[in-house]
Amino acid sequence: MLTVEELIAFEADIAAEFNAGKIRAPIHLDGGNEKQLIKIFQEYRPGDWVCCSWRSHYKALLCGIPPVKVKAEIMAGRSICLCFPEYRFLSSAIVGGNLPIALGIAWSIKRSGGKEKVFAFLGDMTAHGGMYHECLKYATNWDLPIKFFVENNMKSVCTDTGQVWGEYESPHYTDKFEEYFYTLPFPHSGAGVRVNF
Repeated sequence: MLTVEELIAFEADIAAEFNAGKIRAPIHLDGGNEKQLIKIFQEYRPGDWVCCSWRSHYKALLCGIPPVKVKAEIMAGRSICLCFPEYRFLSSAIVGGNLPIALGIAWSIKRSGGKEKVFAFLGDMTAHGGMYHECLKYATNWDLPIKFFVENNMKSVCTDTGQVWGEYESPHYTDKFEEYFYTLPFPHSGAGVRVNF
């Protein structure tokens, strides 16, 4: 498993490539959540599924995808929709778009009698939306092999989550949910330098 320092170095390299104009597409950088993700991925086993939103670089690395492959996809303009089906890793740039996919995978595992698990990641903005609550309720009621991880940086894109939704903690009612808080050192999108595509 990669270390905190290795994860940070990877994103610093991607930020430098973006700021130099070498990535001609949007990027969403990870940061400030290295320790939380390393802890979560201690439960991950090869064969499990990982479904993410547009901020997924760290998760790809932590589930064992070689850094050179992850970087190649980012350099090709796919930072916000990394997909490596051969590693059972999927992401979506659509808010909440990964959740019904993750739910369907979990339902398939249960129906087939498999032992794999699904790790579904989402942000705190998405955790206040209907898609998440429907998926969480369905997964709980049918006891599907899935866990939802809310990555709460207290921002709904660039707006304070408390101002948008009137609360900071994500609503939940089940043990299929885990939330952690962190401060993202990068802007919502990009790496701090205005880059024209």
